[in-house]
Amino acid sequence: MFHKEGHKIIFTTFIFVVACFLLVDNFIHKVWIQNTIWFLLLGFLILILQFFRNPKRKTVLDDTQVVSPVDGKVVVIEEVFEKEYFKDKRLQVSVFMSPLNVHVTRYPVGGSVVFSKYHPGKYLVAWHPKASEENERTTVVVENPTYGKVLYRQIAGALAKRIVNYAEINNEVIQGSDSGFIKFGSRVDLFLPLNSKIKVKLNQKVSGGESIIAEIND
Repeated sequence: MFHKEGHKIIFTTFIFVVACFLLVDNFIHKVWIQNTIWFLLLGFLILILQFFRNPKRKTVLDDTQVVSPVDGKVVVIEEVFEKEYFKDKRLQVSVFMSPLNVHVTRYPVGGSVVFSKYHPGKYLVAWHPKASEENERTTVVVENPTYGKVLYRQIAGALAKRIVNYAEINNEVIQGSDSGFIKFGSRVDLFLPLNSKIKVKLNQKVSGGESIIAEIND
């Protein structure tokens, strides 16, 4: 199953690969050169298909927990000052996605979208300290009646040139459902209440919509 954001690119890539196959077959007669080009073209097509895959995830709906919005590796866990929306201290958990990860973004909690904003910007590498403030990004805040307000920020990386964000203010959203897509490498930051109990560790691999990032600390 492929994400709808990839349908046009997959179709275009498929046509390009088929056209190249035909050109190679008609104009290049050395078998080893043909095989090399065909191998590279097939590999390119497979990479595109892999990037836009959209596997089904079984999210266990729970208003006391925050699930990972994306697949990837946890690269930041720290207390920070969030200055765009909350303007106070929050717990930040950041997940980095390589080009080989699934790039679907999912809602970390269910509830009502109370803030959604797009910021144009640079394309620093996603793990750069200033990427969260200077790169192309979107900021979304979902208010959950039990957990409170959770902010997540899609951040473009050095390869990413387009962020897709489906979240609109006043939308009622379901935990684990699609909230957007980031094309070709990126990162997502979560900003959680200070009383959250973090359930992941640095360098841990997480799955979007399934891995538990945090829960309410009673």
